[in-house]
Amino acid sequence: MATWLTSYRKDWLRPDVIAGLTTAAVVIPKAMAYATIAGLPVQVGLYTTFLPMVIYAVLGTSRVLSVSTTTTLAILAAAELGEVVPGGDAASLLTASATLTLLVGAMLVLASLLRLGFVANFISEPVLIGFKAGIGVVIVVDQVPKILGVHIARGTFVQNLLATVHGIPKTSLATLAVGISMIVLLVAIERLMPKAPAPLLAVAAGIAGAYFLNLPTHGVELVGHIPQGLPSFTPPVSSLVTRLWPGALGIALMSFTETIAAGRAFARSDERSPNANRELLATGLANAGGALLGAMPGGGGTSQTAVNRLAGARTQLSEIVTAAMTLVTMLLLAPVIGLMPQATLAAVVIVYSIGLIKPVEFREILTVRRTEFTWALVAFAGVVLVGTLKGIIVAIIVSMVGLAYQVADPPVYVLGRKPGTNFFRPRSEEHPDDETFPGLLLLRLEGRIFFANAERIGEKIKLLIEEAQPKVVAIHLRGVPDLEYTALKMMTEGERRQRERGVRLWLVGMNPHVLGMIQRSPLGEALGRDAMYFNLEMAVDKYLGTDAPAR
Repeated sequence: MATWLTSYRKDWLRPDVIAGLTTAAVVIPKAMAYATIAGLPVQVGLYTTFLPMVIYAVLGTSRVLSVSTTTTLAILAAAELGEVVPGGDAASLLTASATLTLLVGAMLVLASLLRLGFVANFISEPVLIGFKAGIGVVIVVDQVPKILGVHIARGTFVQNLLATVHGIPKTSLATLAVGISMIVLLVAIERLMPKAPAPLLAVAAGIAGAYFLNLPTHGVELVGHIPQGLPSFTPPVSSLVTRLWPGALGIALMSFTETIAAGRAFARSDERSPNANRELLATGLANAGGALLGAMPGGGGTSQTAVNRLAGARTQLSEIVTAAMTLVTMLLLAPVIGLMPQATLAAVVIVYSIGLIKPVEFREILTVRRTEFTWALVAFAGVVLVGTLKGIIVAIIVSMVGLAYQVADPPVYVLGRKPGTNFFRPRSEEHPDDETFPGLLLLRLEGRIFFANAERIGEKIKLLIEEAQPKVVAIHLRGVPDLEYTALKMMTEGERRQRERGVRLWLVGMNPHVLGMIQRSPLGEALGRDAMYFNLEMAVDKYLGTDAPAR
């Protein structure tokens, strides 16, 4: 499957190794931080950056996609694990996480076999922006108690927010100082030294501070013991399958959506765009394989893939180098990582989760289309008010409703001709001098016409005819790729009613498929060839030459 190996060039080795090492410096600390979002031990983040990345490097179609886990997947996993193991011990959480991850992998592999790669396009960009912004807010609120050094009872977003506010008087000043210092350090590095591995430097500073300043004696909580060595086999629990599969389905959808989006975003012009169905298979097997070694649900991450690409990665070898550095960390550095303050991890999570909240994108959507802005707000509110897993359902429903709305209410344009040309365009206040022709109504339809929108299109055309009172209605169909039977029947009945009123129907610019359907139907028999034209210019010339009123 690793076709990139057969065409590998020696001059790619150095940039791949450098990129892999650079990405490891960013991915490893962030993966550990994301594990804490899910309520799992930090070593689970290491497990998720090890085997899944190797499997994807062998099977995936993106040369630079970095696969481990993301903030979005972590918070979705947290919601699901919190439902099935509320307040559970670490062992129960690990087995539940392995079961969840295996289910996610199985669903992605099944989707690949069913060739469902097109599903990634079912969540619109405005809805995804709102969904991710909501997740960013939820994660920040979830991590603030760790910055304050207080413990709260977890609940809904509103409950967590209120509990955090009530816990402010109990703030550990030493912990708060560590958290704020780490946030300032991370932001400063990102701004002043954007190419530096900010998460790694922050983690190193946190560990050094805990060791030299003896922070535990001042009430600063550390990560604590991390098992050293290779991850052990973690069997799934069959009894949890029925409770976990609905959440796993949502996580699988989001994993694939993020993976394919990141892969496409960083594909160069001289590289093939990632194959959606192969990506389903690769990420599915990466999750399934990682699950058996205790990994959490994973997928391609945008920020870490950006680091990999900017560091000069040429092929998937860079990901194998990143996985190798993760292995070194598990074997040698686990005791050192245990000295890291929890506030340091929380700072990493907060800084990179805030990046999910992009007011500029909301403003851009509002500038272009108010409707899509509403969809983004609904997706945002869904995550915040009803929870992340239900929020993804809200996001999908909003996308589907938005799609249905656009399909069910297509535009019908009244056309005019630009003076002195043969160019026809929708009439507007910007072009009041466009030519119209007394007794001739020029209309243009766009998009597929079928049972869901045929009646609405018919109503619009009827109102325009009643307003214009034409002798001939010429409908331009070049923008219509298909005409479904219900729509064809609607047009046939509409043509009959207008003919009885003395109004003739002409059809213009049909593609061969639409033309063939009409010719085989009663509409084609009623119109005849004389009522069908290649373009609007011919239709207007015919009208002006035969039926134009005297001037």
